[in-house]
Amino acid sequence: MESIMTILKGTLISIILTLILLFIFATILTYTNIAETTIPAVIIVITAISLLIGSSIASRKMKKSGLLNGAIIGGLYLLVIYIISSITSGSFAMTLKSIIMIIVGIAFGILGGIVGVNSKK
Repeated sequence: MESIMTILKGTLISIILTLILLFIFATILTYTNIAETTIPAVIIVITAISLLIGSSIASRKMKKSGLLNGAIIGGLYLLVIYIISSITSGSFAMTLKSIIMIIVGIAFGILGGIVGVNSKK
């Protein structure tokens, strides 16, 4: 049960960090001349950073199975983000951007899990 709570906390940390970073990026985008074409790339980078940190923190607490726990955190994060974005856009379509996001999300979740398990407190 403790593992499930730690995975959920890691996912929640990733989502909160994503929201904070997206707010910062939106503010920068509003007050500067950065092209809107940068949005998809920045969203992928924000997702990667958030999952790396969230899965690393969670896996550090569990001290085992970093690869699996990171993949689970990445998958849960993507599921939540996909559901929210599908509801807000009114479309449940799977596009190339969605597939790239899934690959990046799970890969960085796994990477964060490995880093977290192998890091010293």
